Amino acid sequence: MRSKKNITPHNPRHSYATHLIEKGVDLLQVQKILGHHSILTTSRCTHLTSHTEDNCSARINELMSSFAVQWGKVL
Repeated sequence: MRSKKNITPHNPRHSYATHLIEKGVDLLQVQKILGHHSILTTSRCTHLTSHTEDNCSARINELMSSFAVQWGKVL
């Protein structure tokens, strides 16, 4: 038998925030949209999904591939 999940009015807000992050909206913008005073509150209500993690890895790899590193200097 499955356990029942408690659904609260905050569940749609959390989902909305997570979807915004997945689509690439900046966390500070999400904070503003949700009306949070603290960025910590916003970060708690968003959830890391495999989609978010994949996007993050792709962006980091894209950024790092633009650097050329030689001994002693960055080009």
